[in-house]
Amino acid sequence: MEISIVVGTRPEIIKMSPVIRECEKLKLDYFILHTGQHYSYTMDRVFFEQLELPSPKYNLDVGSGSHAEQTGKILTGIEKILLEEKPDVVLVQGDTNTVLAGALAASKLRIKVGHVEAGLRSYDRDMPEEINRVLADHCSDFLFAPTEKSRQMLLKGGISDEKIFVTGNTIVDAVFQNIKLADKKINILDELGLKKQEYFLLTAHRQENVDDKSRFDGILKGLKQLTREYNIPVIYPIHPRSRKKLNVFNLETIGVKLMDPLDFLGFLQLEKNAKVVLTDSGGVQEETCILGTPCVTLRDNTERPETLDVGSNILAGTTPEKIIESTSIMYDNNKEWDNPFGDGTSGKKIIKILREHL
Repeated sequence: MEISIVVGTRPEIIKMSPVIRECEKLKLDYFILHTGQHYSYTMDRVFFEQLELPSPKYNLDVGSGSHAEQTGKILTGIEKILLEEKPDVVLVQGDTNTVLAGALAASKLRIKVGHVEAGLRSYDRDMPEEINRVLADHCSDFLFAPTEKSRQMLLKGGISDEKIFVTGNTIVDAVFQNIKLADKKINILDELGLKKQEYFLLTAHRQENVDDKSRFDGILKGLKQLTREYNIPVIYPIHPRSRKKLNVFNLETIGVKLMDPLDFLGFLQLEKNAKVVLTDSGGVQEETCILGTPCVTLRDNTERPETLDVGSNILAGTTPEKIIESTSIMYDNNKEWDNPFGDGTSGKKIIKILREHL
């Protein structure tokens, strides 16, 4: 059995890392294909090295572009490699253009597709990620659902039960494995002069927030009020695209400490030790739930409803008043919730299922 593991963004690398480590441990025949959707492999090399992962065999370096342009480039590049390698199964993770292109290329070539983190739904078709995840699910032969709730979403969408496997979410494995690496290698709080529980952490990068001046401004005004009310800083590792929009819209960042994006290990430590994390990222909603850090989601919906159910997360949208109200609720959260995403053995379960069925 040969496995092709397709990744294109850093969250995909993180969430596929437990699967890659299991392939290494069992000495399986596999290869990593990096599409370069966000960064070229040259820029991501440090990321692979820091997480102690093997280098990709193939790098497409497709770069940025419109959704159609980027997806088309990835589709063409992946198809050529799959025709040459002829793997038994292609694994994709999540909801990016890389995932859609990888699933589509493989299914057209009649190669089995495994979708890691299948069945997530926000039911918001304005989000390009929602379209990607729905289409990828319907192209897939193995749907690795992180929770029973996501399994039910797939069944509701007409997908056969025999294709669905509830494995937990690989982010649990990744957080458990990589927080140990982080604590061995770095101390980001000392580097930044921060104390545990004495800062807010912000991530805001989604198109519907940072491309909309009124929503982005609402977030920043809410944060300005937060720093005044609680007298602790907001730390914002800002993506270059978000920084560009900040400058284009000429928005104020009073009370917010901007910094360049962090590597995953440093960011994990910041998440773990923050008083509250405010985010529009789906992955961060999961990570904070696992780490025991209260989360405020700067969106009107979420494809991670499990975090709302257990009480680790709350939806705030982007109005300053709602951000203040929601943060106040989570500030006093007792942090006692169950992790709904599994026991940290998802990578092992996924590989076991593939070996049994192929």
